[in-house]
Amino acid sequence: MAKERVIRVPAAKKVPKELVQHGEKRVDEYYWMRDRTDPDVSKYIDAENRYTDIMTRHLAPMSDMIYKELAQKTVITDSTVPAKIDDFFYYARTEQDKQYAILCRRKGSVDAPEEIILDMNKEAEGKAFFNCDVYKMSTDHNLLAFLVDLDGSERHELFVKDLRTGQLLPDRISNTSSVAWANDNKTLFYSILDFDFRQFKVLRHILGTDPKTDQVVAHEKDRAFHIYDVSKTKTNQYILITSLSATTSEVRYLRADRPNGRFKTIRPREHGLEYYVFHHGDRFFIVTNELAPNFKIVTAPVSDPSPQNWKEFLPHSEDVMIDVSHPCAYIDVFKDWIAVYQHEDALPKIRVMSLKDGSFHYVELPEKLSFVIPETTFEFESDALRFNFSSLTTPDSVYDYNMATRKLELKKVLKVPGYDPSSYVTERVFAKAPDGTGIPLLIVYKKGLEKNGTNPAYLYAYGAYGDYWGGAPTFNPRILPLLDRGFVCAKGQIRGGGYLGKKWHKGGSMLTKINTFTDFIACAEKLVADNYTSPDKLVVRGRSAGGLLMGAVTNMRPDLFKVVVAEVPFVDVITTMSDTSIPLTVGEFEEWGDPSIQEFYEYFKKYSPYDNVTAKEYPNILVSTAMNDSRVQYFEPLKWVAKLRAVKTDKNLLLLRVKSVEGHSGASGKLDYLKWYGFMYAFILDRLSMKE
Repeated sequence: MAKERVIRVPAAKKVPKELVQHGEKRVDEYYWMRDRTDPDVSKYIDAENRYTDIMTRHLAPMSDMIYKELAQKTVITDSTVPAKIDDFFYYARTEQDKQYAILCRRKGSVDAPEEIILDMNKEAEGKAFFNCDVYKMSTDHNLLAFLVDLDGSERHELFVKDLRTGQLLPDRISNTSSVAWANDNKTLFYSILDFDFRQFKVLRHILGTDPKTDQVVAHEKDRAFHIYDVSKTKTNQYILITSLSATTSEVRYLRADRPNGRFKTIRPREHGLEYYVFHHGDRFFIVTNELAPNFKIVTAPVSDPSPQNWKEFLPHSEDVMIDVSHPCAYIDVFKDWIAVYQHEDALPKIRVMSLKDGSFHYVELPEKLSFVIPETTFEFESDALRFNFSSLTTPDSVYDYNMATRKLELKKVLKVPGYDPSSYVTERVFAKAPDGTGIPLLIVYKKGLEKNGTNPAYLYAYGAYGDYWGGAPTFNPRILPLLDRGFVCAKGQIRGGGYLGKKWHKGGSMLTKINTFTDFIACAEKLVADNYTSPDKLVVRGRSAGGLLMGAVTNMRPDLFKVVVAEVPFVDVITTMSDTSIPLTVGEFEEWGDPSIQEFYEYFKKYSPYDNVTAKEYPNILVSTAMNDSRVQYFEPLKWVAKLRAVKTDKNLLLLRVKSVEGHSGASGKLDYLKWYGFMYAFILDRLSMKE
């Protein structure tokens, strides 16, 4: 008789490490995992990956089936709406069976012959990872600067391609993150990263010279700040360098036709003061939170934009917030118009203001419960405003809006084969947090679903950094396999995010962070109380800061969830935030707090997922991480999983997936990225005992 195969659950060694803070001793038995050169780290990772492979091997057919469903609903052969820049129309297109975009342009009209300027598929040949999402055209349209990440670390290499010859120039610069052209078509301004993965310097490079001789034009020495971007204004007249911390910003500017000049500062940084700059003729438009939590707009003369010359243009409103999803202010400036993207009661509005007569009106949007964001436009002297629109059931749609005639024109809708929006129902309800605050909960499900408490449900949230993408009512074609299998899918607009303004963000950060977790629990309880689902059918998912959310709520209410998916989770809060040698830590103090201050240390102890793992029953948990993740270090989820394995008392499945050549955002290829969803959904369905 053949022996039954014994499947060994991974068990990490324990090496007690004593950590002392504020006179208190903590013992971390898995601290050793931080050393990636330790062969035991590789052995443990290999053991976890093998265990995951073994325990999910039977799911391969289901995973492959769901992947194919997603691939079939993903139109590979597609094209973006052309963007006019001078006499050219630029666009990106994709082709069947190719994972990456092809950048193209046509000269004179959209019907002119196509010129391919960069085929990313050719650039990606033979590479396990490839990401190119920054590319800038020179003013004369002859040169393309583009940045490539080859390992997921978000450290890019800068290349320059001569579009007249099709050849790469010898200029090649490593460790970059953003870039902008001066108007002389030979000078580039680019940022480089330090050990913390901060953009900390901006350098000036002249084509044909040795990068070693490049001059530093900006140096961000404060580790709480990073250079967010090096950019050129829509008018093409100024180069801007925007520096940020979690609560403060500062902008430097330089005439783009005087690249050898010195950058000047619009307004020196002041703690808690944010401002973002847009150029218009002889003045700057500035979006700022000075005495304006929901932001206001002021103007300042280009000749002297110092704060004493700021004049109010659009006053602050207690009820309406200007969309500033840190670190971007969403306004669009034209010669005769300014478009301001706003939110009221977490619902979007676009306010169009005439710079000729001061009148204003609002764009009539197709749906109220929706998400709207500007599409990049480059024509300053235009009446056409372009924006992206979507809702829970409406695929991403690109609209052009004529601000003079008020005509709205649909230019493109994301094609989703076989998808019928009328087959689904959307709702917005409010969960009640423990302090009585109403938490918006966005829900979508297939028509005909009965609210009888027996439906599987999938609840997602993010809730950090004032972000409102994570909980926005956007269309997500990747949840269609769940919806079509009878799932109720929901997003919680929990505090910590920016869905209802800056107060909403501050209500779930620093010493109020626990509100984020109790808000999420309230959302889950609302789904159960209103008979959408039950705890034994409820799946929750979050990534990065949303992974912290997963870890915290799983410790707080493990009885409320059947399955938890935590991707690249930030779970070792006390130890990570106490170690300023870890990349990004110092810059995070203004979002989470500094544990060298005892008040924050004591607060972290209340919720840090790793530190609050105890001997009790936990749900089924799927965890993912990547060795090249520059934002959440690989060892955080490793330590968390190891500790969970050692102390949890249940027999539910705990799996860890570790990828060697990926970054914080997962696989780089469009189709490769979908394979994770096939795997994740197969795991979810299996844990819910759903066969298809």
